[in-house]
Amino acid sequence: MQFDLVDLRLFAAIAEARSITHGAARCHLALASASARIKALEQRLGVALLLRGRRGVTLTAAGDSLLDHARIVLHATETLRGDLSAYARGVKASVRLIANTAALSEHLPKALAAFLSAHPNISIDVEERESAEIAAAIAAGAADIGLAIDQALPDNIERFAFCDDRLVLVAAKGDAVAGRRAVDFAAVLDRDVIGLAQGSALQDHLARQAARLGARLRFRARLKDFDAICQMVAAGVGVAVVPEAAAARCARSMPLAVLRIRDPWASRKLVICVRSLKALPKPAQQLAEHLRRAAH
Repeated sequence: MQFDLVDLRLFAAIAEARSITHGAARCHLALASASARIKALEQRLGVALLLRGRRGVTLTAAGDSLLDHARIVLHATETLRGDLSAYARGVKASVRLIANTAALSEHLPKALAAFLSAHPNISIDVEERESAEIAAAIAAGAADIGLAIDQALPDNIERFAFCDDRLVLVAAKGDAVAGRRAVDFAAVLDRDVIGLAQGSALQDHLARQAARLGARLRFRARLKDFDAICQMVAAGVGVAVVPEAAAARCARSMPLAVLRIRDPWASRKLVICVRSLKALPKPAQQLAEHLRRAAH
């Protein structure tokens, strides 16, 4: 049984878009050509992959299985292409790492800088995702290493402790809540909030927690990093939910009050996650071991 990479890429695009038309457009193929390719693929496999309807397509059980394998093959192909092109640039290997907002902004920069200094022939492609998306990407083989919240990971993913990633509320020293030690997240919902820019994994997470309480966060401003957020909070413009590491760092130079959030989801454990440590390419294994040594 032979597989064509174009067919696998097209099938993955159709599955993700839930539409043959949109999947074909993503792969720059005419609709008739894309439809013919999928039908030919189903005929070769002897099984239906898609259920076609007026509003798009859904995957059969066989289609779900093929999608999982296609993602692994396509990721391996992209890694191969990237590694070979990297040789031409004098870089010998590349590792794909995905991490949540707190890991990316507070915990990874120093650790990655040390690794890259010690391994000049390895490059790292870093992307921000929410923990649930990181779990799906690692399980599908779409990334080598993830840094995600432990509670978001399924049991079949290997994980290693990295650090606590508690979320806290920061307010100006003169704020009405500044004298408290802890608050419920519900108390934040009627306050002006300073948040991260749209598309941030952490901001999406907080928006979902607010939605579970039947509310929406009332943003006064949205900024690109925790330092800028804390400066705005210190000026009394609003309150913010940030990682404890960022709050502690900013509180050393800004008039901030840091309050514990009582909701269980605010107390989190950040872990290094991989599909299989032994199955990783050697450069990815080296990075995973470096991150384990850097854990705190």
